Amino acid sequence: MGNVTFNFEGKVAIVTGGGRGIGRAIALGLAGSGAQVVVTARTQSEIEQVAKEIEEKGGKVLPIVTDLTVPAQLEELVRETIKVFGRIDILVNNAARSFLRSLLELREDGWDKVFNTNVKAVWLLSRLVAKYMIEQKGGRIINITTVGAEKAELGMAAYGSSKAALKMLTRCMAREWAPFGILVNAVGPTLTRTDFSRPLWSNPELAKHVASAIPLGRIAEPEDIVGAVLFLASDAASFITGQTIYVDGGSLTT
Repeated sequence: MGNVTFNFEGKVAIVTGGGRGIGRAIALGLAGSGAQVVVTARTQSEIEQVAKEIEEKGGKVLPIVTDLTVPAQLEELVRETIKVFGRIDILVNNAARSFLRSLLELREDGWDKVFNTNVKAVWLLSRLVAKYMIEQKGGRIINITTVGAEKAELGMAAYGSSKAALKMLTRCMAREWAPFGILVNAVGPTLTRTDFSRPLWSNPELAKHVASAIPLGRIAEPEDIVGAVLFLASDAASFITGQTIYVDGGSLTT
């Protein structure tokens, strides 16, 4: 958990989808750099395990079960964070949903579930958090998007479209909230080895094919994504807003 590059002592961060995969890695990375971290997801056992890992290494953490598609639970998440820590400095909107379906097979309710989690919930939670950041005269919001926002992938229409919308939402939030000192950026991973993406890498032949399309020659690991998030949350990125950093092993160069 230790990190010699960034120091978030005294900062409070919320990480959505923090129970596994990229969100877990980000939560551990922030905590390891001194931040007090609120880890939230829908599965209590997962966030409690992450909280245990952070506490065992001396970090301060608050696990909160949240269904991001329920506005009242978003409000409770923010209220509880303020009650316990008194402020919110960093919000990482990492939680996401996807269905591997063609446009002809995808049902309307599936499309709605993807957009409700990947776009609407980000807007609602960011708006709630921004009100406190305005009072604090600043903050950082980092949205996790994907290379799929830039290139069409078969079976990923709803996911890719939602993440493309999130990229523009990132820019809109950055534009509107810049006068308040709130910097909003995004990080876009390539295929990363998580439970979320398991169907795309669990088959050795398919994984080999996918890796061959990445110039660096491998699928990303969750820890590969953490550095970009820490950078954007840090003072080193104090004049960067409205941008997307793709952590993709060169995927978008092909």
